[in-house]
Amino acid sequence: MADGLVQARGLTKRFGRVEAVRGIDLDVGRGEVFGFLGPNGAGKSSAMRMIACVSPRSAGDLQVLGMDPDRDGPAIRSRIGVVPQLDNLDLELSVRQNLHLYGRYFGLSRSAVRAKAVELLEFARLTERAEDEVEPLSGGMKRRLTIARALVNDPELLLLDEPTTGLDPQARHLVWERLYRLKREGVTQIITTHYMDEAEQLCDRLVVMDGGVIVAEGAPHELIGRYSTREVLELRFEPEHRPSGDVLSGVLAGRVERVEELPDRLLVYTADGEAAQAAVTAAGHRPLAALVRRSSLEDVFLRLTGRTLVD
Repeated sequence: MADGLVQARGLTKRFGRVEAVRGIDLDVGRGEVFGFLGPNGAGKSSAMRMIACVSPRSAGDLQVLGMDPDRDGPAIRSRIGVVPQLDNLDLELSVRQNLHLYGRYFGLSRSAVRAKAVELLEFARLTERAEDEVEPLSGGMKRRLTIARALVNDPELLLLDEPTTGLDPQARHLVWERLYRLKREGVTQIITTHYMDEAEQLCDRLVVMDGGVIVAEGAPHELIGRYSTREVLELRFEPEHRPSGDVLSGVLAGRVERVEELPDRLLVYTADGEAAQAAVTAAGHRPLAALVRRSSLEDVFLRLTGRTLVD
């Protein structure tokens, strides 16, 4: 990838005997929004920390902005922006002072920092709160300020670790709009997220990681087409009248790819949810509720990584 901002081959990270990242290959192109998905412990954050030049790789090759993080860490860090999973703002300073102080870390002049702060306050919709201390701000405001702060050096690459975790729907959508605006402006972004709808909305391409390896890669719609069906029929029954997955598979033979049994419902993966529902009813099975929906990235994620909780 000639214009790749991040290129990795056999990238590995070990912590003692634990291999958190097990020889992954990555190519992130200029202007792309690239996502890491995976359960806890999959290796996403370890990979991000190596790209951010704050954790040395154990093995493999890694280039960020055409440079080697082991040799050129400071030069790379001066050209990237990082939004950590947890906000690390200076709570006793004002919103504007947080931006001024961070800009000075990058060697910007006072006049340049003042001008940049005005621009970023408008970007984050925080102009009216510029002189307020950070501590009493809402979670959404703090998150927007953290993102704005990461842009103070006009980064070529922006790394965002779960950018909307803990935010209410309104705040999440505002952050999405701000990130989409950055994409239009050509800022390359790498995102980790647990929100499947966020990944579908924002990412041009993504990888699903599990156990330190990449188990799938592609655009969201490509992954849905590859690992799921066009539609999913969700069926809920009275416990005493609930058919097994095997029984439904028999009833729907030739109409479905698979039937998944969950404690509260059955999921029927099919190209035509309404036809499958009609066949179930015609066979004498009367669900309490039935819902036909399109397959989502969440269906892909759970199929690839399982439904078992990982601590």
